[in-house]
Amino acid sequence: MFKPLSLYIGLRYTGARTSNSLISVIALISTLGLMLGVAVLITVLSVMNGFERELQTRILGMVTHVSVHGTEPVQDWRSLADTVSQHPNVVAASPFVELQGMLAHGGHVTGVMVNGISPPEEKAVSIVGEHMWRGELESLESGAFNIVLGYAIARELGVGVGDQVVLVLPEASLSPAGVTPRFKRFNVTGIFRVKAEVDGLFAYMHVDDAARLLRQPNTVEGVRVRLDDLFKAPQVGWELSQDLDGLYWASDWTRTHGNLFQAVQMEKTMMTLLLSFIVAVAAFNIVSSQVMLVTEKRGNIAVLRTLGATPASIMRIFIVQGTLIGFAGTALGVGLGVLLALNISDIGAWVEQTFNANMFNAYFVNYLPSELRISDVLTIATIAMTISFSATLYPSWRASKVAPAEALRYE
Repeated sequence: MFKPLSLYIGLRYTGARTSNSLISVIALISTLGLMLGVAVLITVLSVMNGFERELQTRILGMVTHVSVHGTEPVQDWRSLADTVSQHPNVVAASPFVELQGMLAHGGHVTGVMVNGISPPEEKAVSIVGEHMWRGELESLESGAFNIVLGYAIARELGVGVGDQVVLVLPEASLSPAGVTPRFKRFNVTGIFRVKAEVDGLFAYMHVDDAARLLRQPNTVEGVRVRLDDLFKAPQVGWELSQDLDGLYWASDWTRTHGNLFQAVQMEKTMMTLLLSFIVAVAAFNIVSSQVMLVTEKRGNIAVLRTLGATPASIMRIFIVQGTLIGFAGTALGVGLGVLLALNISDIGAWVEQTFNANMFNAYFVNYLPSELRISDVLTIATIAMTISFSATLYPSWRASKVAPAEALRYE
């Protein structure tokens, strides 16, 4: 079978033992360094992709893309929703009333953001209906004063479906006993669990009940809007404000959670840049091993030159040998990285359970997410191979400049 001379000799050099064991050790370290760098890069990028996915699907799935607020309480929210829905990027609209207060039960108290909603319309703009842990969102009926709590809130208060909680509003009222806050008892008819920080922030009641608590019955604060592309929220919000003739103003998710999304993007970029240095260090090891190999093989190079080998063919021999080291390290790293990325969530859960450590409480999700993307794997593998190939050029060029007479003088 025909084999190009440079490829054949390069393969022989790769598999053959050298008289200097240090060269083999450095080559092995280069391979392991590349494997580690590629594996860590794939794993870290997969975790960052997981955080980005959770931010979009969980946090931004619960948070409104765009909110259209009335300058005055809105009497006819359906007309407003119809007007807003005419925008080509708007998918759905739902009325809302927002309250801030505290929930109390059995001596436990916690702060909460209460959203007054209309359950049928809310399902079109939020994912809360898809993540009901107990009960149903439809249990929120006008005049029933029912409430749906986040899982973390329910656990902190020690309540379940069928229990009652007291909502304490910050508005104070005068009574014979003096100034007292407003209280209202609610029936817990549902618990949602998104497995994110919103489980400890939000509670839901019917929009009519929320309006009554604000002493503005049959009105809403505005409408929530879901878009076909959440990244168009600032533009769509501005366009809606212009179309509604100053009677309404719009806010979007970038004002409340934009910094969090930008932080994830920035962290992903910086982690990629910093961890790429692991691959660069492994590439320096390839340079070292190649330079030492060229020094050891000076006699062989001189013999090949006297037999008619050109400088270009000599250069290709060592490019092949160094590239094979890079390919081996990259291939092993891709395999290890993919394996870790697919199982990192289970590994994180095992570490938490084994060592009783709550490692992810500081994040907006309470577990270690991961999303492996083929595009990232291909990009990392391409970068690693490019760096490995580049690392072989200087030693190979040195090999092509070996003078046969000078190299054979002491042979």
